[in-house]
Amino acid sequence: MDQTRSVDTTAPMREFTFLAVSLGIVVGLVMSVANVYLGLFAGMTVSASIPAAVISMGLLKGVFKRGTIHENNMVQTMASAGESLAAGIIFTMPALVLTGVWTDFDFWTTTLVSMTGGLLGVLFMIPLRKPMIVEDQDLVYPEGVACAKVLNAGEEGGAGMKMVFGALGLGALIKVCADGLRLISGGLAGAFSLGSSRIFVGLTASPALIAVGFIVGFNIAMLVFLGGAASWFGVAPWLTATRDYGVALTDPALEGLVKADVRYLGVGAMVVGGLWSIIQIRKGIAQGVRETFSGYKSSMTGEAPPRTEQDMDRKWLLLLVLATCMIVLGLYMQVTDDLIISALATPLMVICAFFFVAVASYIVGLVGSSNSPVSGMTICSVLLTSAFIAGFGYSGEIAILATMGVAGVVCCATCTAGDVCQDLKTGHLVGATPYRQQWAEVIGVISASFVMAPVLTLLHNSYGIGTNEHLSPAEGVLPLEAPQAQLFSKLMDGFFKNETLPWDLIGIGAAIGLAIILVDQLMLAPKRSKFRLYVMPVAVGMYLPLGLSTAILLGGVIAWWSGRGHSSKESRERGHEKGVLLSSGLIAGEAIAGVLIAIPMAAEIALPNLSNAFTLALTAFAMVGVVLLLVRTGALKN
Repeated sequence: MDQTRSVDTTAPMREFTFLAVSLGIVVGLVMSVANVYLGLFAGMTVSASIPAAVISMGLLKGVFKRGTIHENNMVQTMASAGESLAAGIIFTMPALVLTGVWTDFDFWTTTLVSMTGGLLGVLFMIPLRKPMIVEDQDLVYPEGVACAKVLNAGEEGGAGMKMVFGALGLGALIKVCADGLRLISGGLAGAFSLGSSRIFVGLTASPALIAVGFIVGFNIAMLVFLGGAASWFGVAPWLTATRDYGVALTDPALEGLVKADVRYLGVGAMVVGGLWSIIQIRKGIAQGVRETFSGYKSSMTGEAPPRTEQDMDRKWLLLLVLATCMIVLGLYMQVTDDLIISALATPLMVICAFFFVAVASYIVGLVGSSNSPVSGMTICSVLLTSAFIAGFGYSGEIAILATMGVAGVVCCATCTAGDVCQDLKTGHLVGATPYRQQWAEVIGVISASFVMAPVLTLLHNSYGIGTNEHLSPAEGVLPLEAPQAQLFSKLMDGFFKNETLPWDLIGIGAAIGLAIILVDQLMLAPKRSKFRLYVMPVAVGMYLPLGLSTAILLGGVIAWWSGRGHSSKESRERGHEKGVLLSSGLIAGEAIAGVLIAIPMAAEIALPNLSNAFTLALTAFAMVGVVLLLVRTGALKN
């Protein structure tokens, strides 16, 4: 049965108000910035819906002394639309810088790619609302249901807001002490020789990484770590023993040289994982496409539904879709300066976006947005577009621009559609007006699009995205890894620049990916094991430095331990919700502080260096403080 509610479907209500829209834009921008930083840092992003709902309830009721459940829903809807763009844009646009096609992030190209992709994700999903969200009882949309529960329990918003802002302050403080003042070490790292091999170890001291591990849970966190272990404890020692890197085993430069090679394991595993994701959800793809056409047919009936069933007027829907596609065509012509390749890329983009929006809308209803194979779908669109463009004889920079232009729009559309589904499910459960939510999504997408390029530019000029070559090693600042973008840049170099790819390492990664699939399908799936093997998290772990994977695993262990001592399912869920709120605050705090610190760094303003003998002790103390705070909030209740 559907999680229905008794609401008045005709009475007017305070919903799409100036205060709600303004607050939604502000919260959406904050969460967008946080997810840009987090996605580049750890290769993962987190949902903004529940933290945004809690912050909204706290501000509307605690500060403004007003606010309805529908205004709160409007705020989280807009915040969710904005942050969903972050994943789409950071997975793709940095690849243009990493391949050398761009020297920096072009403002209007990045902005329009994110804006048009986000708009298509919203617009293509609207006709699916009724058949998928209202009528299909097999599609649960777990994040949407969870957010509706938080909104219905709005009287607890004040306490939740204090938790989020307290964690935000702690995350920001640790980041400032680490990268701003150098009072705390950014992590622990070391290496030792074993025969003719060199083994590297490390732990990155980041509250955001621990928080990510808590949110994704023990299973995914362990898979990320296993990917890192395969790269750094398996293949890396073999490479140092069998390949001549031109430096001694004890040379600090060796780690960077090895890292550049082992990442190709992740390339092979990600490609296999992407193709397997599509094969695995083939039935869902067919069902999603069928319901897409069913939804478009039902949207043209012209009947006047009650308020809670009113979608955006179809005339506006078609007009916005047409205008968005025309903007994309103009954008492609601008960046490639070639009418033919633009005319080829635009319809291909529309087909891929339409197809993957349908797929994403169906899949997130089954497994949630956090488990949607967005990376896999984007990889498939990249491979398809690359083959299509190469088939017409294009190569070099123009082919890279066209391919990544298609991939960027498709990825943003796919990510946005998944979050739109969850938001509309929340709205359905609390009695919101669909067309108002849909217009709020449009506003959220447009407003968030304008911060993507400036934040990417700032982070790239301060920390480095995928490389730290422009920074002095003495500064001790870790680069932002951007694993998915690095994957796409490597593929572009191999496809269109005639660069030789290390196919042996890519093949090893693909073989590991296939082995993971076989073990999962033949041994774990038949036994309905709680622990499953998924390729994409392992592939991400292969790409990340071991220190990041270790910190994510620590968060996953905390999440597992925190659920052991609860006496009931309700108690465990409450504890987990507190932990998610706390983790979201830690992520937002570290990310915002990281962006603010980047401003003086980009301006080449020297920050105080307070490093001292207590650096490592303070690092451990900071990490323990995070765990103790989790205990205090009840997330680690025994």
